[in-house]
Amino acid sequence: MLWGYLWGQSDLRAAPVEYIVETTAKCNLYCPMCPRETHKQPKEDMLDEVFERLVRESGSSAEHMMLIGLGEPFMDRKIFDRIEYCAKHNVSTLLSTNGTFLDEKTCEKILSSTLEHITLSFDGSTKESFEYYRKGAKFEKVRDNFVRFATMKHARKSKIQVVVQMVRMERNWDEVEAFTQFWTAVPGVDEVRIKADETNLMRPETGHAAGDWKHACHYLWRGPMYVKQNGDVYPCCQSYMLDGKPVGTVGQGTIAEIFNSAEMQRMRRLHVAGKAGEIDICARCCTTIPHPALVAGSLLLHGRTVRKLLPWVERLTYRRKLPTALLTPSKSQSGLVQIDKP
Repeated sequence: MLWGYLWGQSDLRAAPVEYIVETTAKCNLYCPMCPRETHKQPKEDMLDEVFERLVRESGSSAEHMMLIGLGEPFMDRKIFDRIEYCAKHNVSTLLSTNGTFLDEKTCEKILSSTLEHITLSFDGSTKESFEYYRKGAKFEKVRDNFVRFATMKHARKSKIQVVVQMVRMERNWDEVEAFTQFWTAVPGVDEVRIKADETNLMRPETGHAAGDWKHACHYLWRGPMYVKQNGDVYPCCQSYMLDGKPVGTVGQGTIAEIFNSAEMQRMRRLHVAGKAGEIDICARCCTTIPHPALVAGSLLLHGRTVRKLLPWVERLTYRRKLPTALLTPSKSQSGLVQIDKP
């Protein structure tokens, strides 16, 4: 895969190292920046046969799966079974949660599981901004749930990586300092991340300018591929949200065949030729494109190592200790702010 990426090959004869797997399409919140606002979702979970086939077929190459999509993972009654199924196939698991279901019992189950990484999504340091962006959630309840989980993790000396993340948007733009001060003081929080909004629902003009395509998008070579609850497979998470078409379906061809389908190869060729803007979903995407050196590093190193190093790379880049050319944001995207605990 590394060789294929560096030489711009369209036929990789490989499978992704990373997946985003939507084990459930159910969610208890509605948020203005979430594609659920514009893409109606079924109240259904992924079938066992779809999930298990995906893991079996990808287990020889997959380093980790992010069990998250347009649903809240803890609304999937089988989420802990899925985490353990991945572990049996040597696939690391990560997930992100809105925190509304993190009662003490669920916290105990998480800390007793093989889950390696959890992102606690908390978009604001004030009740007003948080409840605007997380419709249906209560600021105090979710904050207390996250604090309890992090404290329990710290007390048990658990190795699970805990990230508290805020997506920086118009109504919470000036809350970064207060957000950071609060969460860096909570025992058990490994990392505080302030992230740019990588959807274009609230910023429809966002996208990559023609000059942004100096480097081919890493998603097409290493993943993550996005697998919807119904088994449809997309080139990346952004492609579904931008109304792209699936490139295959789990069970209708192997994962390796889907990853190297005619459409995937066509997209790779256009990216290598610097013509990614001719692909509608790519032209409207606002995801940061990393320098090939960073992509190569992510293929040389295991995903666990990459997850540990990524915050340092982001922090050094945005503090200008590394060239900012290492990360190419879309034309209207503000830089990310990465803040680790002191």
